[in-house]
Amino acid sequence: MRHVWQDYLDEAEHLRHMTQNKTIYERRKETIERVFADMKEKHGMRWTTLRGMKRVATEEMLVAAAMNLKKLAPGSGVGS
Repeated sequence: MRHVWQDYLDEAEHLRHMTQNKTIYERRKETIERVFADMKEKHGMRWTTLRGMKRVATEEMLVAAAMNLKKLAPGSGVGS
């Protein structure tokens, strides 16, 4: 007996092992994961004192906006 989505899981597993996708996945730690690490370490997103999803989401969006502005500012280091 197979799960209803097993065909999709098998296809995703197959695609994961293709050379092009391996290269993309290797770059993920330098791009996507680095942003989340910077949010935690440099912008106080490790813990929150706020209560409620709406307030936490608002704080996260403000931090993300600040990080994007820092990237756009001339003379600033990327992700600093």
